[in-house]
Amino acid sequence: MGRRCWRRRALVAACLGAALLLLGAAPRALRPAFENRAVGSSWLGGKRRSPLQMLYDLDQGPRSALAEVHRQRRDLLRRACSRHTRRQHLLQPEDLRHVLVDDAHGLLYCYVPKVACTNWKRVLLALSGRGPGDPRAIPAHEAHAPGRLPSLADFSPAEINRRLRAYLAFLFVREPFERLASAYRNKLQRPWGATFQRRFGTGIVRRLRPRPGPDALVRGHDVRFDEFLAYLLDPRTRRDGPFNEHWERAHALCHPCRLRYDVVGKFETLAEDAAFVLSLVGAPGLRFPEPPSRARAAGRDRAARLFRDISPFYQQRLYGLYRMDFLLFNYSAPSYLRLR
Repeated sequence: MGRRCWRRRALVAACLGAALLLLGAAPRALRPAFENRAVGSSWLGGKRRSPLQMLYDLDQGPRSALAEVHRQRRDLLRRACSRHTRRQHLLQPEDLRHVLVDDAHGLLYCYVPKVACTNWKRVLLALSGRGPGDPRAIPAHEAHAPGRLPSLADFSPAEINRRLRAYLAFLFVREPFERLASAYRNKLQRPWGATFQRRFGTGIVRRLRPRPGPDALVRGHDVRFDEFLAYLLDPRTRRDGPFNEHWERAHALCHPCRLRYDVVGKFETLAEDAAFVLSLVGAPGLRFPEPPSRARAAGRDRAARLFRDISPFYQQRLYGLYRMDFLLFNYSAPSYLRLR
């Protein structure tokens, strides 16, 4: 990372702190939900090196191939932010809602739905002692239960600032259209997505289907992929509020051009990248519960199959909508798209 990057981290934290301090009119929203826990931890007391210090040590000496990959990803993200971002709004506390905090190990994890976030929440619960030592023993509904893991948004500006300076920040991303296809299948097609189907599917059908049947209007269970994409591209959708987190752009959830991320993991190299993070934490024996490789291959095939029937005009518009995720995280446009 070098001294320049560390100075930049301090500057980003200071700027965020200044921005948040402008929100002093809402002190209750900034009060730590976990204020009975000290920011201190065993590594802050000097008993062992923090994950951020471990990463700094790796960058000072001969790097392993994996450490070099992550250095290059950080540099690529920084250059892409410089090249492709102009005006940026001041971060509000709620902008940090997706950044989860592990004070015991000095970690900040920004979760992106449909990028192994359930398993990362399980790992954080196991690390923090809030769940069994084996992450696989933690049910998904417990991993997602509100309040199980503190969010950076729950702390005061000064406490946010301290964590941004001292903690290792990481996120995991995925090829944007594979993630979008996964969200559509999981939330709008599968039987266990009934809640999402009633919440979003009924509105999509009512707005975009010329002659919807009464069952679809009540259940929203049969939304087609082209209807889902039309909903995302409809200006009325954005006027109604932000996208749901399952199809919101990763950069809009994690703000990688405003917050400095030390590790940018990818779904495509999930096992290696998760092991790298856990080695920095000092928990190499903790096994990350990654999905089988055939599931990732099936996800790629599913996205190609779904987008094959979408017209080039709508493919181009959708690529424009998710363009920043492609650029910031160094993803090429999928070969199945017809963008020209």
